[in-house]
Amino acid sequence: MKAFVENRFGLLALVVVALAAMYGVAYVTRPAPLPPPPEGPRKVAVESVTAVCPGTKGEHVNVYLPDTLNREKMDAEPYVTKGPGAIEAGYLTRVTKGGGRGLAGVRCTEPGRETWLVGPGPADADVRLRLTNADKAPALADVQVHAAEGLVSGDKGIGLEIAPGEHTEIDLKTLAPSADIMAVSVTTVFGRVAVAARTTLDTGGVDWLPAAAPPATRVVVPGIPGGGGRRELLVAAPGETDAVVRLKAVSEDAEYAMKGRETLDVPAGGVVALDVTTGLGGSSGALVLTSPVPIVAGLVATGTGGRSDVAFTAGTSSLDLGSAVAGNRAGSRLVLTALGGPGKVRVRTVPEGKAFDVEVPAGRTKNVKLTAEGNFAVVVTPVSGEVYGGRVVEERLKSGVLLTAQPLSPARMWTLLPPLTDTSRVVVP
Repeated sequence: MKAFVENRFGLLALVVVALAAMYGVAYVTRPAPLPPPPEGPRKVAVESVTAVCPGTKGEHVNVYLPDTLNREKMDAEPYVTKGPGAIEAGYLTRVTKGGGRGLAGVRCTEPGRETWLVGPGPADADVRLRLTNADKAPALADVQVHAAEGLVSGDKGIGLEIAPGEHTEIDLKTLAPSADIMAVSVTTVFGRVAVAARTTLDTGGVDWLPAAAPPATRVVVPGIPGGGGRRELLVAAPGETDAVVRLKAVSEDAEYAMKGRETLDVPAGGVVALDVTTGLGGSSGALVLTSPVPIVAGLVATGTGGRSDVAFTAGTSSLDLGSAVAGNRAGSRLVLTALGGPGKVRVRTVPEGKAFDVEVPAGRTKNVKLTAEGNFAVVVTPVSGEVYGGRVVEERLKSGVLLTAQPLSPARMWTLLPPLTDTSRVVVP
């Protein structure tokens, strides 16, 4: 052994064996490598879109594509247009007499898996739900109505079949005759269904209900018009857990909790109304709602005058993907709100093509008057910050203000794809 140790080659061999043993132990006992941080959603271009509008005989629909705006005459059948991802379509109607008096604006919507609508119920309004299957395959949809007391439609709206290329109109009195406020969900079981709902209040006023953002724990309801008249917030908790909703208003002058309206309790499956007229104080604004459980929200704005009109807005996402409204006219303006910091957007009208930047201070709402003439589209492109918005059209008559509103929905030019991870678990039972 002494001879082996004194042999320099033997000593070298011992060192090598010792080092190998140490590295072996370190390799076996090494901590597991940390997984790479998940990537965020990817912004990808939309290649094609199908947009569906409820038909109104004799009216014209505006169809917007980059730098162009076309007007096409409709009949009573649903209007269907297909095109590249940038396509946007919609129209405004103006009636100054009779039971349908008012301004009413509608956005042509793309067929989706689930659509939420929030507004007055059939007990106080004539609410007509229109479901359109623009494809060549059959579709099946479920319609459920939530009211103050919870889910009230039962099985009446379950399993509605819509043949290829056909549409159906549902008077919601047949599903929930006693509901005075409501949240409606339309879920497509198979196929593709586009949804629209026209609401005429018994007290006067007419408009289309905009699609509301799906249930979430944070909901922003933008585009609330300023001025006189009632402002009523509607909040639904469609799940099986009660919601305690925290409210915050963002007006033209401040961001604040409305005194006496800091929180709102919403029972599981139910809908609650809250008068926020004095809380907003006649200012244009937005409402920010946070809840530990997912909620859906919308707002009813009533005009002033001897004969009042009505307008609706609803929860929507920020302008990260941009937005466009195809149907506008004189009296149109944008109501923009910046949250979490100052925001900036670029506004352009088509066909005039005039573009200008709008800066919105942090925690404030700003009105932007649109001066284009005739029928025009407005395109809003994000520049910086977290900005939400809506388009409002107002016309003052001696008999009362005509009013309509539309939240700025995400543009169809882009979409966000969630991150994907390779894993064998997708094939493991």
